[in-house]
Amino acid sequence: MWMGIDVGTGGTRALVVDAQGRVAAGFTAAHEEILMERPLWAEQRPENWWDAARVAIRGALAEAGISGAEVRGIGLSGQMHGLVILDQASAVIRPALIWCDQRSQPQVDAINQTVGRENVLKYTANPVLTGFTLPKLLWVRDNEPRAFERVRHLLLPKDYLRFQLTGEYASEVSDASGTSLFDVVARRWSFEMMDALGLDRAILPTCHESSDVTGRITRAAAEATGLAEGTPVVGGGGDQASSAVGNGIVEPGIVSCTLGTSGVVFAHMEKVAYDPAGRVHTFCHAVRDKWHVMGVTQGAGLSLQWFRNQLAPGADYDALTAEAATAPAGAQGLFWLPYLMGERTPHLDATARGGWVGLTARHQRADLIRAVIEGVSYSQRDCLDIIEELGVAVESVRASGGGARSPFWRQLLADILDKKVVTLETQEGSAYGAALLALAGTGEYGSVPEVCRATIREVDSLSPRPAEAAFYARGHQVYRAIYPALKPVFGEIAGLDSR
Repeated sequence: MWMGIDVGTGGTRALVVDAQGRVAAGFTAAHEEILMERPLWAEQRPENWWDAARVAIRGALAEAGISGAEVRGIGLSGQMHGLVILDQASAVIRPALIWCDQRSQPQVDAINQTVGRENVLKYTANPVLTGFTLPKLLWVRDNEPRAFERVRHLLLPKDYLRFQLTGEYASEVSDASGTSLFDVVARRWSFEMMDALGLDRAILPTCHESSDVTGRITRAAAEATGLAEGTPVVGGGGDQASSAVGNGIVEPGIVSCTLGTSGVVFAHMEKVAYDPAGRVHTFCHAVRDKWHVMGVTQGAGLSLQWFRNQLAPGADYDALTAEAATAPAGAQGLFWLPYLMGERTPHLDATARGGWVGLTARHQRADLIRAVIEGVSYSQRDCLDIIEELGVAVESVRASGGGARSPFWRQLLADILDKKVVTLETQEGSAYGAALLALAGTGEYGSVPEVCRATIREVDSLSPRPAEAAFYARGHQVYRAIYPALKPVFGEIAGLDSR
């Protein structure tokens, strides 16, 4: 048996699979609520991730009815971009600024001024964004100097879990790509970025390919989790690269759309290429010597979660999507902007704000819900269009994540993307991909594509309906016109937020 562990936003999941990739058991332990002290701030305690991981690992072993000694390898996945900083004693210095934290625009501006925008692209193949790790580190330097002086190690969320399991300070190429500290083309840390900003190279962990063994379970971790001492732990991947492995997006022609808290359209690339405008991210893939491009909607599933929590407490998601299905296509001219945490693709705007546009007295709650789902899907179309502009051929889209569990949402996605949308036998996403990386890394298979070809099976597909696809193509043009019209006031709104 092999195990994949994913440090998500809402919880940590441990998954046990056999050599054929069939899931034997899975267990999720919830995290504490995200700390949001101010608008656009988002923090979590890394110690809570480790607490949840111990519960999830023991839960998965118990559900599978196996001992830790039967687990032959472990892969790790996790939310990307989070800043975990440790002191000389390897203690966490402060809560982690996580992926959706948007406070660091002044630091982004300072990086671009100090290093130069062209050099940032040259050194990392991506523009620096507020969500990435580097500006968060500089925010700590600028605002909490005493904490910054104590920094001896910088880790990403899943790599903090690796440290707890193995005692190693290590990362891997796919997750490191989202730090603004990594040379994506050369697949190594960008010491050029570190040096230009006066940062200590020594705080960086070692970096490996995603299927390489990076450490082994220590005696202390074995006692804490029930795993066996000495079990190998492979590099793993950032949640999106791991999810792509779990969806088989490891060879040309297939694209994935993951509708989780964020929404991600992800495509495999044989050779590195990047958007000069930086609207999509070009990162190292979890496949050795391959790359990927992805567009990100910050508030995808988060939009529907926000609606449920604030306006329909107690409702389940199936009931909400069923209600949305009673509203007409286009929600009677109502549009939703999913910019609840600013936006990445295509706007790169931390000040962007969400909301409904086109609301009238005739609209009902079903229209509001449908508009949310349509707006998120339009934002994913934004991502797909840019990926196709880069020359990536798209034959079909493999859908996963919580939103993709809804047949209504999958069909709507097929219509809006105007692509065939496919679902897979296993819908476990990132944790599953991490387990497949462990299968490859421990020698059960010769490569990541080989393990994916052997284990991933399509079970359903939905094709776009011509009339609906034509209707939504017109709707998408309206959706695209709303952000430029509102952009001039978003900065003013952000100024009011900060009072």
